[in-house]
Amino acid sequence: MNLHAQPQTLAQKLVARASGHVRPTPGEIVTCKVDLAMFHDSGGPRRLQPMLAELGAPIWNPQRVVLVIDHYVPALDEDARRIVRIARDWAREQALPHVYDSVGVSHNVLPQQGHIRPGMLCVGGDAHASTAGAFGAYMLGVGSTEMVGVLVSGEVWVQVPQTLFMRWSGRLGVGVTAKDMMLAMIGRFGVNVGHQHAVEYCGEAVSALSMNERMTLTNMSAELGAQVGLIAPDDETRTWLWQAGQRDLELDGWHSDEDAPGMRHNFDASTLAPQIALPHSPALARDVADIEPTAIQVAHIGGCTGAKLDDLRAAARVLAGYRVDSRVRLLVAPASAHERDVAEREGILRRLQEAGAQVLPSSCGLCAGHGDGVPDDSTVISSIARNTRGRLGSDSARVFLASPYTVAASALRGRITDPREVLWDADAEVAR
Repeated sequence: MNLHAQPQTLAQKLVARASGHVRPTPGEIVTCKVDLAMFHDSGGPRRLQPMLAELGAPIWNPQRVVLVIDHYVPALDEDARRIVRIARDWAREQALPHVYDSVGVSHNVLPQQGHIRPGMLCVGGDAHASTAGAFGAYMLGVGSTEMVGVLVSGEVWVQVPQTLFMRWSGRLGVGVTAKDMMLAMIGRFGVNVGHQHAVEYCGEAVSALSMNERMTLTNMSAELGAQVGLIAPDDETRTWLWQAGQRDLELDGWHSDEDAPGMRHNFDASTLAPQIALPHSPALARDVADIEPTAIQVAHIGGCTGAKLDDLRAAARVLAGYRVDSRVRLLVAPASAHERDVAEREGILRRLQEAGAQVLPSSCGLCAGHGDGVPDDSTVISSIARNTRGRLGSDSARVFLASPYTVAASALRGRITDPREVLWDADAEVAR
């Protein structure tokens, strides 16, 4: 039998390129060469430096290392200042050429700065490194001990995954986003599909998504518990990466073959309603319209998942010309300085601020539980990726997860609200 003729998944093809195996088999453990290693101030230098010093080993290739300082900035206390100082000092000692300090969340900054392209195999010191899969790149989230091995050797062990194909037909309706798609999938499959699986998102509805929205799907593959999330690159990918400075792109072949092995699940985007996840798990997802009216005290648009440019545009569309409920504090933290700048030029930030939003620095901030946090015992609706206890800095806060449309609509009404109610009202007003 000709092994080359056997259909393969995108995940298998990416691992094959990095490992040199013609046809890596699901379940097999292979050694892969790493194209890029990324880590941030939280799990990076403060943990990696002492281990590397004990080994007495240099970094295998500083050109392929990216450090993003995003978790503890702005530094609000002495502990945060110490962590950031360690990261900055170590970056200078190692003469790292790619350091992004206080310019946004790593998973957004990395592709914006032209570090990600189709066909790559990368590692990141964070579960949401899977965001890179939106560009047809295989990016594993690893811990500090495994990252040290990568930094010394330039290699990583990968267990070849089985692929779960999530095929979405149809088109999303008004006020429905990739975040709703993701919450619906997590609500159906739970948070532990297994680290031996890659999840590939495909179908008409996925192809119609912007790159920002595709990044939401692959980012939250971590919440499904998958090893990696992937979307085959296409012309939309090429255009986005071209604007990020990537000129020499090879997209051909980076897709799953027809009849590639895997489990297939089908969804209809046209029937999907806005979703919300109840405290304290993304798996507690259901239609927003199905929950009892729930008053909120804080609405938060932030994190690598929920504060990209399209997310900010969605919130501004809901809030333009209105003020949020006086009992609600609306917090907006753009995912990166680049997205903040574009949003400012487009007038999006002005519309959000006129509606009563407080714009926060572009960093992980509240999402990672750093900073002042939300009030104890408060009810919060947020566009971040997960709502485990303490995620926004308070163990007693009740955090609901939803899309930026739903967060903004809820801030406007003072209670959890189906965004279609607000959007339909606005459309009706325009028609009159």
